[in-house]
Amino acid sequence: MSKTAIVVFSDPKHGGEEALGRLFNALILTLELKEKSQEVDLVFQGAGTRWPAEIVKAAHPANALYKAVADKVAGVCAGCADIFGAREGAEASGLNLIRNRDIPGTSGVIDLSRYLDEGYRLVSF
Repeated sequence: MSKTAIVVFSDPKHGGEEALGRLFNALILTLELKEKSQEVDLVFQGAGTRWPAEIVKAAHPANALYKAVADKVAGVCAGCADIFGAREGAEASGLNLIRNRDIPGTSGVIDLSRYLDEGYRLVSF
């Protein structure tokens, strides 16, 4: 069985409709893989760490889709959330702040290479 890690880098603050489209496609792919009972992790990295604060809002157009895959969200890159000013929103969303790799000048980041080491495909949006 295949394993996939889906990484959201798109920026809701500056990406406009394209950023929203990338988020939707990441959520849709997560749902499709979940429905096929495949192993899938969704993570928010870089400027994408700004999304969790938005998609937990009931009025957000991606909220229902997000809720459908919330159990597949591994979390938010802690160091990225700090750098992009998204820590408070990420914490308020209730998602895990991941810091499994020490990087100087950060509180720690997601180690994407771990996914590769474990045989995951990486798909980025």
